[in-house]
Amino acid sequence: MLILAALWAATAAAADVTGKWSGTFKATNQDGQTQDGTAVLILKQTGSDITGSIGPDEGEQHAVTKGKIEGDKITLECADGGLVIKLDLVLAGDRIAGDVSATGEGRSMKAKIDVAKAK
Repeated sequence: MLILAALWAATAAAADVTGKWSGTFKATNQDGQTQDGTAVLILKQTGSDITGSIGPDEGEQHAVTKGKIEGDKITLECADGGLVIKLDLVLAGDRIAGDVSATGEGRSMKAKIDVAKAK
């Protein structure tokens, strides 16, 4: 049993999110209107720090200003003009999913993101 726990811990610690991730983005604005879109994350992990960029596609990307991974929990932050965008995500195999919130310029938005690692 201890061997299995040690192997699981080593596998979890070895998780690397470096690469391109793409998938869906489902947003709800402060008026309750919903919008479906795409999401592309281009990430580089060094230890527990994550850098890279986030956007709706490869042509529109916003630099990650803060990024961390602790176990399977990922937190990212970036800016789009006057909006501050925060992502609270969970890594599960070759997928990353979670919640996004954006505030600024008198607006707020919440979203769900679900992306898979590009092969």
